[in-house]
Amino acid sequence: MFYFLTMPRTLSAPVTVAFDYTRSTGPVVGRFLTGLRDGVLVAGRTSAGDVVVPPLEFDPGTHEATADFVEVAPVGTVTSWSWVPEPVAGQPFDRPFAFALVTLDGATRPFFHAVDVASPAQMSTGMRVRVRWAEERVGHINDIACFEPLPAGDAAATAGAAANQSAVDEDPQREPTPVTGVITPVSLDYVYAASPEESAFYSALLEGKIVGQRCPTCQKVYVPPRSACPADGVAPTELVELPDTGTLTTFCIVNVPFLGQKITPPYVSAYVLLDGADIAFLHLILDIPADEVRMGMRVKAVWKPRDEWGTTIENIDHFRPTGEPDADYDTYKHHL
Repeated sequence: MFYFLTMPRTLSAPVTVAFDYTRSTGPVVGRFLTGLRDGVLVAGRTSAGDVVVPPLEFDPGTHEATADFVEVAPVGTVTSWSWVPEPVAGQPFDRPFAFALVTLDGATRPFFHAVDVASPAQMSTGMRVRVRWAEERVGHINDIACFEPLPAGDAAATAGAAANQSAVDEDPQREPTPVTGVITPVSLDYVYAASPEESAFYSALLEGKIVGQRCPTCQKVYVPPRSACPADGVAPTELVELPDTGTLTTFCIVNVPFLGQKITPPYVSAYVLLDGADIAFLHLILDIPADEVRMGMRVKAVWKPRDEWGTTIENIDHFRPTGEPDADYDTYKHHL
């Protein structure tokens, strides 16, 4: 069954790509993060005499690894700042705040972090601020929750901050193990705009149909549709409705659990060559033990209930075996 392409309304949707980035800290950054966990601000002294926090891993003058470490105070002076009227996801606060460069007492270069104030009228270059520590510290930059204004002329506040610092240093319960690694969530939010060809594919899924696109030159059918045939570069103009049955070509058995996984391993992720198509697409194979899945196995789509359908390939929950005899290798060997 086929019909000619009429350009559909192009679709778009918000997409979030996220993962946890894990890195080893090394001896310099690790020392700084260990200090944060223990309520201490560790800086590095360069060969030129600058005191930098966080410490540089290598001296900018000699290129040697930093080896001279000093502690600086949890109070300092704002050298410049910027107001954030509309915070975005992942920033320190969900309310307006300031980002600032703060030169901590004992340091010669400023340190970048957030300042918790209610309005830009409460911010000024030269104002004195102090660290507000997170309630639970693990050895991460977020162990510093933010900076907060230090009352002008309040020597007791500065002394109190120093006393609190010493109390943390002398706490016999603190964990002596150095921080050697850090996990940082990384997230990107964007709006994906589908091409007219992709939009035709997703719109068809909303109707419970799978469509591909036929190249007028080589007659190959591609699913999902695309704006140009990869074999000869010609723009396909004909949409082809495909059945939801096909042949499993190549596959892998997923045995390792990972963050965000919706299915308990082991399970199979496989390329399915739909009947009438010339390229396979990736989906799940369920309703069969993972160790019984094989190349050439005939499968059929299992659709979610209609009231759960959207413009997404997830309308198809998975594929399952049809019980038919396996396809002959020669019928799919060119589509591996």
